[in-house]
Amino acid sequence: MKRVLFLFVLLTLGLSIPMSAASPGGEFIVSKVYDGDTVRVEKNGLVLYVMLVGIDAPEISNDPLYRGQPFGEEAKSFLSRLVQGKKVEVRGFGKASAPFNKILGVLYLSGKNINLELVQKGLAEVYREGLPKGFDPRPYVEAETTAKKMRLGIWSLRDRYVSPHAWREGLRARTTVSP
Repeated sequence: MKRVLFLFVLLTLGLSIPMSAASPGGEFIVSKVYDGDTVRVEKNGLVLYVMLVGIDAPEISNDPLYRGQPFGEEAKSFLSRLVQGKKVEVRGFGKASAPFNKILGVLYLSGKNINLELVQKGLAEVYREGLPKGFDPRPYVEAETTAKKMRLGIWSLRDRYVSPHAWREGLRARTTVSP
């Protein structure tokens, strides 16, 4: 019954918001931080998974055979300290690919843009591909440029730095078994 109610609420939210408008947003409690750019938020029984739009944080690994990227755990820990268990404003920018209750969004804590904060600290890079309509990446690009100049976080690795996208591609290539 709870699942049916949840689906009804989610469908109602989805149908009441034009596709060009932002996805569901508002104030939520952060109930789980998965990594440096993905959180779960809850409000009145509604659960959303928020992929932090405009950023890509280093990957972590839950598989003992593969280590995560440098600064992946630091990004997760930083995000956890900032938002875990706290009320945040979620500004939605559309639905993510899957699952159905996953959205792209910016988190704000006391008016502060948390996505941007991760880039400023050198704990995430700007995600430049397929950005949603209405999202302005310019402040993120400026923050990344400054973090690079100051060699903060991931940028301290210099030429040893591998973007999360390239790292994921490399991991897929290493774990794919050919016939």
